[in-house]
Amino acid sequence: MKNKKVLITGITGLVGSVLKEGLKSEFDVTGIDLKDSADVQTLVADSTKLDEITPAFEGVDTVIDLASEPSNFSPWNVIYDNNLRCTYNAFEASSMAGVRRVIFASSNHATGNYENDSPYREIVAGQYEKLIPRSFDLLNTEMAIRPDGPYGIGKAFGEATGRYFSDQRGLSVMCLRIGTLNVESRPTNLRQFATLLTHGDLVRLVKACIKGPDSIRFGIYYGVSNNKWRFWDISNSRKEIGYIPKDNAETWR
Repeated sequence: MKNKKVLITGITGLVGSVLKEGLKSEFDVTGIDLKDSADVQTLVADSTKLDEITPAFEGVDTVIDLASEPSNFSPWNVIYDNNLRCTYNAFEASSMAGVRRVIFASSNHATGNYENDSPYREIVAGQYEKLIPRSFDLLNTEMAIRPDGPYGIGKAFGEATGRYFSDQRGLSVMCLRIGTLNVESRPTNLRQFATLLTHGDLVRLVKACIKGPDSIRFGIYYGVSNNKWRFWDISNSRKEIGYIPKDNAETWR
């Protein structure tokens, strides 16, 4: 029996499509997007307009908020006009409808400037000669945000918005700093041997969030597979929600 209704904003994008396929057999999945999703109930609406999207949130247990311009190369005017509004509206509509939990698709780009520092700089360039896997400090979610561009700034805004709605409106909020999720579900350049999040591990992570204890009021988790050269710390996601990634980018080395 499908015991939870899950709404995915931006359901026709890459992340939304992967999650729709991975969740629909276990949960009652619905969506919002600018275009229809053929096989699940989808409200065709503009997420920058709160009044258009609010009907889709009624009776929903968990919202997965993906609606945004997905390119990390997006200029500030696009982030400002589109992403910030989509993000805030998803939280506002969730609060208005009494949603239990919002899973916000943040990004590794909220902390992307750490990759200018050693040893992360060498790892993303594939320069492993003087390094031993996991012998260096992993980047954890207690460390300061360091966005690497307007897109990352928008994701940091989303995390801050989630914190506000958790503290002031009582929403349970989980922010996922998603690594590299691509169509191929495998590395296509050197950086991705560290940053890959496979389709399977994305679904495992989101399922862990949906099923995570109600006692979690706010959490930030890195979304990455169990890659040999992973430099993001996922110990809190293992401990708090039981996320155990199964894939390793080295499989495709």
